Amino acid sequence: MLKTRVIPVVLLDGYNVVKSIQFRIFRNLGSPITVGRIYDSRGVDELVLLDIKATINHPEPSVEIIAEISSECFMPLTIGGGIKTIEHARGLLANGADKVALNSEAVRSPEFITALATEFGAQCVMVSIDFKKDHNGNKSVYTHAGSRATELDPVQWAVQAEKRGAGEILLTSIDLDGTMKGYDVEVIERVCRAVSIPVIASGGAGNYAHMAQVLEQAGASAVAAARIYHFTEQTPRGAKKYLQKRGIPVRL
Repeated sequence: MLKTRVIPVVLLDGYNVVKSIQFRIFRNLGSPITVGRIYDSRGVDELVLLDIKATINHPEPSVEIIAEISSECFMPLTIGGGIKTIEHARGLLANGADKVALNSEAVRSPEFITALATEFGAQCVMVSIDFKKDHNGNKSVYTHAGSRATELDPVQWAVQAEKRGAGEILLTSIDLDGTMKGYDVEVIERVCRAVSIPVIASGGAGNYAHMAQVLEQAGASAVAAARIYHFTEQTPRGAKKYLQKRGIPVRL
């Protein structure tokens, strides 16, 4: 049986790590190298780093930062933010990234998902889907760090992403991001039922029970979190021990 992954998500703003609340309020948490070392020592299964300003400000992903992090940390790394070409992705993968994550560019150019999967394999391609309620009360996909609405339904877009070649989905509720009120179990469950690739639940984790709920009830393959690891005494290793006691397979 495949092990359930416990994955911190780290947001980069240049060379700083930040934590968001609903993609609007940000708090500086320090250097990505320091944060990466801490997570590496705490037994996480994977680390996702997303540059929240790259798509808006249009810089190329920082290969130097990724190379520095990967030289000191030995957990798998997924890198996202501003990736628009095969060459960008190749540079990141050649310098320590194990996967690349697409969001805004995947929506703008869905064929880019296919191009990356063809070049590097679906296992290297994560599609990140951010969603929240729109002005009509419907849950829609948003791009550009949650600043631009689309007419895409998150479930239908996840299905299309899989068809295009995505190897997994990072599914984040903007409304619940940083609130520690729990995941959007309903949307995550719908996506998990609609696709056959792994779905990483993200946005809203406040305790280990929230993680167990989204794994047991919604069928997520992995749980992503950030704020609880920085602002509470809860840890990735603690999450794994809790999940193991509930009979959920994890790698300790």
